[in-house]
Amino acid sequence: MKKDNKIVIYWLLTGCILIFIMVIVGGITRLTHSGLSISNYKLISGVVPPMNEIEWNEAFDLYKQYPEYQKLNYNMNLEEFKDIYFWEWIHRVIGRFIGLIFILPFLYFLIRKRLSSSTIKKSIILLLMGGFQGFLGWYMVKSGLVDRPDVSHYRLAMHLTTAFLTFAYTFWVALDLMFPDKKSINAKLRNFIRISLVVLIVQIIYGAFIAGLDAGWIHNHWPFMNEGKLIHETVYTEQNPTYINFIEGKSGVQFVHRSLAYVVVIFILAIWYKAKRIEITSWQTKGINGLLIMVGVQFFLGVLTLLLAVPVWLGVLHQVGAFILLSFMIFTLHRFSK
Repeated sequence: MKKDNKIVIYWLLTGCILIFIMVIVGGITRLTHSGLSISNYKLISGVVPPMNEIEWNEAFDLYKQYPEYQKLNYNMNLEEFKDIYFWEWIHRVIGRFIGLIFILPFLYFLIRKRLSSSTIKKSIILLLMGGFQGFLGWYMVKSGLVDRPDVSHYRLAMHLTTAFLTFAYTFWVALDLMFPDKKSINAKLRNFIRISLVVLIVQIIYGAFIAGLDAGWIHNHWPFMNEGKLIHETVYTEQNPTYINFIEGKSGVQFVHRSLAYVVVIFILAIWYKAKRIEITSWQTKGINGLLIMVGVQFFLGVLTLLLAVPVWLGVLHQVGAFILLSFMIFTLHRFSK
């Protein structure tokens, strides 16, 4: 690690930590059904929450104009509204803070010429990804303000997946600076890890579908679905035509998420097996060991989350597990790539 790069690495890793916190708060926001409590978007003034009873009533009156209150929460009182408002507000404030943490130091490093041309290009990509992530947050909320009391699970998946990808790329750029020396690589294993990463990302997308469709509150059994069936008939009969079940049906989406969990485990075991047959470095070994441990923990958390019908704390913990598993996958891929 070059001395001049240390502060840039700390900046990037700080961004990773903040995105991690943002995803946790986003998970709580989703699981507490708080995401539609703030229906407007004010970039500057929105940082300050309602400060007195008049402002709180104004915010509550605005919430009452939209489908979630009218169709689901019509019995909600002001104190209950304050609870859900808090999580959406803190989620947005953290998002703004992340923007500042990325933009201001980047400008400072640019002026002080602390960034190489390659890192400048990568940082600009990061800034664009962060801006797009903010746009997707607004786009997601907008889908729940028209005629349905919930956000589109497609838009939720885009929002969450972009957060994961922004984290992954930020971490990758930091790793480029932490490990600047090139080495010979095993192209076959690297390519297999790339495929494994794609499978993991698809599984994360389906996790977002589960959250968006509230599909974790059905078939709360394992290893079988309801009535002791490996594939319950609702998996393919809930929606029409049949293929829609696997992207919009609660049972179908849950079945895919269940099945992909086994596929992710198999891929990571295969990475471990393939790596055993070649000479690898200590960092590569640490990455693979981390993958093995985390995929086991994450599988267990997934089963427990299903069996207990998604309590908030466990749903958030399962999302955190996905984040950490992705981190080890990115680290392992990087160590087998450069």
